[in-house]
Amino acid sequence: MSEVDWLSHLLRIVTVTGQLEVRCAYGAPWRVTWEQAAPNEIPYHVIVSGRAILEYPQTRTTQELVAGDIVLLPHGAAHMLHDGSGQTPVRTHEHQGSAGWVLSENDGQGEKLDLMCGRFFITPPHDRLIRNYMPANLVARGRNRHGEDLAGSASDQLAGLVRLMRMESAGDRAGGRAILDALSSALFTLVLRASSEGEQAPEGLLALAGHPRLAPAIAALFADPARAWKLPDLAGLCGMSRATFMRHFQDRLGCSALDLLTDLRMSLAANALKKPAISTEAVAEAVGYQSVSAFRRVFTERMRMTPGEWRRQAQHRA
Repeated sequence: MSEVDWLSHLLRIVTVTGQLEVRCAYGAPWRVTWEQAAPNEIPYHVIVSGRAILEYPQTRTTQELVAGDIVLLPHGAAHMLHDGSGQTPVRTHEHQGSAGWVLSENDGQGEKLDLMCGRFFITPPHDRLIRNYMPANLVARGRNRHGEDLAGSASDQLAGLVRLMRMESAGDRAGGRAILDALSSALFTLVLRASSEGEQAPEGLLALAGHPRLAPAIAALFADPARAWKLPDLAGLCGMSRATFMRHFQDRLGCSALDLLTDLRMSLAANALKKPAISTEAVAEAVGYQSVSAFRRVFTERMRMTPGEWRRQAQHRA
């Protein structure tokens, strides 16, 4: 693994699985609504063809999505997708295929939409890490606004992945569910890659990773979170003064580099505490703490439970 591959390091800490749930084939007028997702779930939607309006009822904000767009909602906010006409939607009828996902159709005669919808599942307690450092929604584009694939880019890879998902969801072939779930998991990683490589990366961790001067610090923190990092060390990697580094980091992430480091350590500790043979003292040392009492205090503050309580809870789930 490349030393600067922060995303692979993140996904070694945070386990993410995906699941395609619904394939929608609609003619306008149509509308689909989703409630607030569970804390460890991230809804996703892929516009295979046609267009849709993404609307958040709570904030009354809208966003147009077109063919090739993939949207993730890391905070799981309640939302709806519709055709934008304001007309009463045509009634839908559903058919569940043997692969487990549902085909939802209507008899609308207006503009056609082909839509794939599913969810990503984040293993607790890492949903907290994702929600704290990702924006409320992520939109990655598999095509440019002229409908062309963006050759050689992460967006081009996304377009290829969506084509595979579309083909696999077009029938009930052996292994279809397993293949679609695996492709969904890859979709999560590619959307994060495309978002961080875009010219206008969203706020949060993706903005940091996409910032050419701050990226070395992000890579270092993810590659070796147990190291006793000091702000001057991280600033030096970025060729900045300590004050300049702190200002840029805070502006893009909303917290300090040491806050991010602490959260990474706590997620690593949560994974290690699942193993009964490893003592709390050994876990504390493995994630960068010389004092087990300091580790217990920070873990309890961040995770809202003691290391022992988390260990028992994790073993009960297993």
